[in-house]
Amino acid sequence: MTTEKFGEKDFQKMVGNVLRYGVWISLSVAFIGGIVYLVHHGSDIENYSVFKENDRNIFEVITAVYNGVIQGRGESIIFFGVVLLFLTPVFRVLLSLFSFLLEKDYLYVVITAIVICIIIMSISFGFSH
Repeated sequence: MTTEKFGEKDFQKMVGNVLRYGVWISLSVAFIGGIVYLVHHGSDIENYSVFKENDRNIFEVITAVYNGVIQGRGESIIFFGVVLLFLTPVFRVLLSLFSFLLEKDYLYVVITAIVICIIIMSISFGFSH
């Protein structure tokens, strides 16, 4: 009896599943949020002549979305679905980093780490004013 090593094909299948299920889960969450929003605000009329600036830092946004999801607010559930959609390829990059570490392919480990640093910097500085 031979034992199989966890190989590159296994990682490719796992990465494909992460992307596939991540998109479907985020789509489902955003769709449910849209239904909840329409149930509560379907007859509201929005005044588009007034611009409402939303100038908050990332921690305020995360707190507001978390509290809104707990309270069942539709717009927060939709935003949470969008966040899940954003995190799907980020998780894929993290899985790739782990894969390259197991394969001891250090050039790609460095490249993937640089990509992760760019993602973190863009999230950090994208919300600062």
